[in-house]
Amino acid sequence: MNNRQLADIFTLIANLLEIKGEIVYKTIAYRKAAENLLHLPREASDYWREGKLLEIPGVGKAIAEKIDELLSTGKLEFLEKLNNEIPTELATWLNVPTLGPKKIAMIWRTLGITRLSQLEAAAKSGKLRDLPGLGAKSEAAILEGLASLARRTGRISIGRALPLANEIVAALKKARGVVDAQPAGSLRRMRSTVGDLDILVAANDSAAAMETFVNLPNVSRVLGKGEFKSSVEFSDGVRAQVWAYPPKEFGTALQYATGSKDHNVKIRQLALNKGLSLSDHSFKRVKDGKEIFCADEEDVYRALGLPWIPPELREDRGEVEAAQANDLPKLILLKDLKADLQMHSTWSDGKLSIAEMARAAAKRGMKVIAFTDHSASLGVANGLTMDDHKKQAAEIKKVQKQLGDEILILHASEVEIKADGSLDYPDEFLASLDLVLASLHTSLRQPREKATERMLNAVRNPHVDIIGHPTGRLIPDREGADLDMDAVLQAAAESGVALEINANPARLDLDDAYARRAKELGIPLSINTDAHSEADMDLRFYGVAIARRAWLTKNDAINCWSTDKLLKWLKKRG
Repeated sequence: MNNRQLADIFTLIANLLEIKGEIVYKTIAYRKAAENLLHLPREASDYWREGKLLEIPGVGKAIAEKIDELLSTGKLEFLEKLNNEIPTELATWLNVPTLGPKKIAMIWRTLGITRLSQLEAAAKSGKLRDLPGLGAKSEAAILEGLASLARRTGRISIGRALPLANEIVAALKKARGVVDAQPAGSLRRMRSTVGDLDILVAANDSAAAMETFVNLPNVSRVLGKGEFKSSVEFSDGVRAQVWAYPPKEFGTALQYATGSKDHNVKIRQLALNKGLSLSDHSFKRVKDGKEIFCADEEDVYRALGLPWIPPELREDRGEVEAAQANDLPKLILLKDLKADLQMHSTWSDGKLSIAEMARAAAKRGMKVIAFTDHSASLGVANGLTMDDHKKQAAEIKKVQKQLGDEILILHASEVEIKADGSLDYPDEFLASLDLVLASLHTSLRQPREKATERMLNAVRNPHVDIIGHPTGRLIPDREGADLDMDAVLQAAAESGVALEINANPARLDLDDAYARRAKELGIPLSINTDAHSEADMDLRFYGVAIARRAWLTKNDAINCWSTDKLLKWLKKRG
């Protein structure tokens, strides 16, 4: 039994205990154990064999005994007894947005249903609205939550996939005989979510690379091992494949494996037009079968008379035609970012003080930062009152004096767009701030028309400078608000407000499709980390990746402007 399987069991126990109504500290203990099991550097079974289960963080005597029972027998008596009290199927209901453990228990006990299909049928037939604490709106919200759950793909966020892929690549590059190793597939194209991880290796002898791969830490299962391809599953459930090619074939292999499928179809047609057949191994001349090898990917595109096309653009969205016309954009780079216009301090829900965050940003080359601590109504994030803001402004002034010209600190706020469309602070107070970033956090399941009108009110407010993470989505668990994005983009183009590309890999909002449309409409974009800690500042890499997928240049993002240009823009905004 691997770490993922153990963690799933303890998560299930926590979920069932919640539905049962057990005291909170018990469910927290099981969830903490599950989380720590997923992040162990090796299998829990190794600790078990060594008699060191209690050395696992978050594992006390009671949970250690349960791990011992599971690894010894493959069963857990405690869970079997719990299943007799609470049907296991009910745990899946917790994945439905807006449906908590108390509501689940009440619906189950009242209607005697356990399956999601039964829940959906009950909601559609109007059987939920008359239950205690529910109503027609709750019933509609449950139906929408079920629909949202059905749309989930099982893909993982790039923030989870990329660090693991980088670890794999780093290990493979150290293997004997390996010349190069690179991620491929949708990960290399920097899509916001990916499926399995695809890694390519250039090696004169692939045996060492394959041996290194299947013996990586946290590999729980080897799904297949061969001379040129191996597949594994890690203890957290992520699967990865490695393909090995001779170095002389690595360019064609990397181009083929990066995709996308539609991009590759066009590339292969261009090859045929030149009398060439292109595979992952080489070009072949149709007339005589002679092979042309490409060790570098640039050689593949050069052979077709094209400049190299950055992987982020390879989605068949006009990039081949732009390359043919020598009109590919000079895409934005991480080094182009000079400002981070959304971050949080201990004044609201951040982990560090203003001075600590400012120094960390300066260390990363930022010239301007904006502290956008939450506004008053977002109590869960310790939102600031207007009086709090006055005190914060005094602290910012003090820190600014200490840091001098090293970095410019703006006094700002992430102002809540409330359910009725109004903003958390009056206009006269908003006008006193250096920058106003307005965001949706609550009531995201409003009907499309109401949610859109709510957003439009913020877009059209002359004191709002940036709309933060416009849809409010969280990857992969929460869909964003159902907005009429065409209407939002048109209004943004008219008002001149900037739209954020939130760089946190749990958001990446705006996505690349809407960000590209914003660029086409002349809407300024703002790539921000939404940092709540120093480590979060390094997430800007992901925001830049989305911007590159959106064809953005450094001129399209206000974060890349000079300090003078940015301040003039803010002053003009009013």
